Amino acid sequence: MRVSGTTPRYVSPSEREIPVALSTASVYPEGVEAGFAIAAELGYDGVELMVWTDPVSQDVRAVERLAHRYGVPVLAVHAPCLAVTQRVWGADPIERIRLSVDAADRLGARTVVMHPPFRWQRAYAAQFRDEVARAGEVRGISLPVENMFPVTRGSISTVPYSPGFDPTEVGHHAYTLDLSHTAASGSDALAMAERMGDRLTHLHLTDGSGSTKDEHLVPGRGNQPCAEVCELLADGGFAQAGGTAVLEVSTRRCRTRQERTALLAESLLFARLHLAPAVASDELPVGSALPEPALR
Repeated sequence: MRVSGTTPRYVSPSEREIPVALSTASVYPEGVEAGFAIAAELGYDGVELMVWTDPVSQDVRAVERLAHRYGVPVLAVHAPCLAVTQRVWGADPIERIRLSVDAADRLGARTVVMHPPFRWQRAYAAQFRDEVARAGEVRGISLPVENMFPVTRGSISTVPYSPGFDPTEVGHHAYTLDLSHTAASGSDALAMAERMGDRLTHLHLTDGSGSTKDEHLVPGRGNQPCAEVCELLADGGFAQAGGTAVLEVSTRRCRTRQERTALLAESLLFARLHLAPAVASDELPVGSALPEPALR
């Protein structure tokens, strides 16, 4: 890894770029269609479909029509595993995993993002590791498990996930690294990325200030090593393994579509800049011209 500010980074045009997607959750309180529209307008490579209480997000045919209308592919599906989505696609969490894989397969996505089980889901927790390992095998779909964070109320902090908020403590076939969650949990994001190793196949690129709240700031506006994590992945095997970076940013306080679009444009620019594959200046042949950073 080359830490930003220590070694100049120049784009290597010969290496594969990491796709950058927009989470449809990033346009909340607008709906799924707004996610496709903004992704198309700004030039994102695709979207991550957050399946939640928005009826359109639960309707695979409707999502297929949006992808066709806007020319924006669905690169990942986020399974309905939030506290507010425990009844979406039924009450059985194992069945929700299978339906999420079905949806991803129909939409052409190769990734289904998973959260660890809640502590009260004891039977589900006992099956979770094996189920996520095999659920997508037949269809070639990966189910990377996401790092989470404790929930703090006043002076009391609890971990609502089983067995904990750090999925590397259990061991899974694939991981999602969320940089707002590392901030909220007080985790070292770079150390977690190193523990995930080549099983880190999905990035939720966002930021946090170190508050115990899950802030989902625009990358670069908090205290997380967003640039360093991006550069670590850009210089490694993340792209070759089919990895995707997803901007999962809170824009709920934006008063207009224009404000929301501006934040998501800034987020995309950050991603394009820091996820570009690079070579150090001392690795270039003597007398060669330096490639320009890939900003688009």
